[in-house]
Amino acid sequence: MSATRARLATVATLLVVAVIGLAGCGLVSSSGTFKQASLPDGSRPLDGAKLTVTSKSFTEGVILGKITATYLAAAGADVTDLTGAPGSASSRQAQLNGDADILWEYTGTGWVNYHNETETISDPKELWQKVHDIELKENQLVWLPPANFNDTYAFAASTPTAKRLGVKSLSDVAKLPVADRTFCVDDEFFSRPDGFKPMLEKYGMPLDGPNGVPLGNVTRMDAGVVYTSTAKSSPCNFGMVYTTDGRIKNLDLAVLEDDKKFFLPYSGTAVVREDVMKRYPQLNELLGTISERLTDNVMQELNGRVDIDGEDPADVAYDWLLSEKLIVPKD
Repeated sequence: MSATRARLATVATLLVVAVIGLAGCGLVSSSGTFKQASLPDGSRPLDGAKLTVTSKSFTEGVILGKITATYLAAAGADVTDLTGAPGSASSRQAQLNGDADILWEYTGTGWVNYHNETETISDPKELWQKVHDIELKENQLVWLPPANFNDTYAFAASTPTAKRLGVKSLSDVAKLPVADRTFCVDDEFFSRPDGFKPMLEKYGMPLDGPNGVPLGNVTRMDAGVVYTSTAKSSPCNFGMVYTTDGRIKNLDLAVLEDDKKFFLPYSGTAVVREDVMKRYPQLNELLGTISERLTDNVMQELNGRVDIDGEDPADVAYDWLLSEKLIVPKD
């Protein structure tokens, strides 16, 4: 399941799926569990704490959940691992119900899907602050300061094609001859009111309009096929991607700058129930230690190790924490 499916769902769908998922099969731990470790200095700042970590079911969500579970357990907490909850809604509903304490979310998801907001706020910090304030007031959830990755929409080209056409941004694409403005998109993004058509309008190349993008220049296909088609530059020079997807690096794609700030930020953010945060304020520093190290490039690499190389998310999480010297093997 891709990260996008979770954020493209409507609020109504989320709630329906949540009820079905929770009532039908309940929350279950993902395959395997997190690996045991200790903090490098041997300290246990969360000794005695009991915490439940859940996650969304797509790769990135599970990896973030495993990183969190592994690190907090190393810090002394008794962690229940409910990562990989079926569907996006199950994890969200579990936290709202008090059945889970910690969940990684996305600011764009909070703004659009959970609160039905339509205003595009391009500044990541401003968007986080608005979501933080709403969620704390309405749901008693603390959205901690976001990590340094943004899993948002973007367009990319193969690196050779980007160099050949001389494009680094979407504004550069608008300067190309019409014949070179060829795009691959999935059906959902094509049809979204905040998707492909308004994006083209923003950049001055309206769909099927004068000096724009002819319908014949647009190929609609499954989201997964967009990546391989873009890498081949056939049938399109430019394809819609998600900025932390491991296939970007694996397929040598060049992500184009959204220089007019059309796309909403989807900054990854650890979310903690307010009562849990008050009980264990040390979570702020511990989760911040993780967040500050997570960048787009890091997430692309970690996602790729699972999606492309077939590694287990628990192993990927453990290896990354070791590489960052945040944990050591448990004696």
